[in-house]
Amino acid sequence: MPEPRLTKDQRRAAAQEAARILREKQKRKDRRNRIFLIGGSTVAILAIFSVVALVLINANKPAGPGPANMASDGIVFLGDSSGVKAVTTDAIPANGKPTPTDTTALGDTVKVNIVTYVDYRCPFCNQFETTNGQTIQSLVQAGVASLEVHPISILDRVSLGTKYSTRAASAAACVANYDPDKFLDVQNALFGSQPPENTEGLTNDDLASIIAGAGADSAQIAACVKDEKFTSWVTAASTRALADPDLKDANGDFGTPRVLVNGVLYTGAVDDATAFQEFLAQAAVAVNGGTPTPTPTPTP
Repeated sequence: MPEPRLTKDQRRAAAQEAARILREKQKRKDRRNRIFLIGGSTVAILAIFSVVALVLINANKPAGPGPANMASDGIVFLGDSSGVKAVTTDAIPANGKPTPTDTTALGDTVKVNIVTYVDYRCPFCNQFETTNGQTIQSLVQAGVASLEVHPISILDRVSLGTKYSTRAASAAACVANYDPDKFLDVQNALFGSQPPENTEGLTNDDLASIIAGAGADSAQIAACVKDEKFTSWVTAASTRALADPDLKDANGDFGTPRVLVNGVLYTGAVDDATAFQEFLAQAAVAVNGGTPTPTPTPTP
């Protein structure tokens, strides 16, 4: 039997009722979406605040104890006929300040105090060490020079987020702490394995392997490298170096390598061995009252 036809008013009422039901459904859906949106936004905001808080906490975190044998933020080397040896010093205490090296206590024969600031990611540091490292070590072993090396980090930005500069400097500090006489061999190995800029660099396992291959192969050093034990000290020491007016060039800028000889900043080319040797000779003449100090021939 056919259904009775609805009147115009009945059809209008039915359409209005259907529209009302749809509106109610949409309102309920909108309320659910608002709840989810508010909840999701709250979670996102809390997450952002958590990250910001973590950054602020880490930024204001007191620097941990420094490595042993680096009381000045650098490791000092002296030499004699038996070889080049690190000078033993206490560590900088947690959140403490470095103690500048007393160069007058390094021996009467030492006429030239060489201080370097290096970033193991820095290609110019690598050039300087490759060009002049052997000359410096020969002078130190001859007893006429001292060497003080400051590992710092200013090139984390070219490591794609891995902070290679900081990790490499921390690894070098591990060697200074546990096996300081191997430090220069390790430094040479780090520069010999230097990764190019704008790459992730070496892993901590890679660093530990390179260091072990250079002769600093203790389990303590390997654990120290992998745990990044001295990264907070590296950050603090780098901040101090960047703020030191004596390390800035004529434009007020800081860069690596920074090399000082008897407190005077070397401004010559990093890959010009002759220019650096002349700079060393001038420093020695000034200390010696006009009498040149013989420069030993670097051993191959």
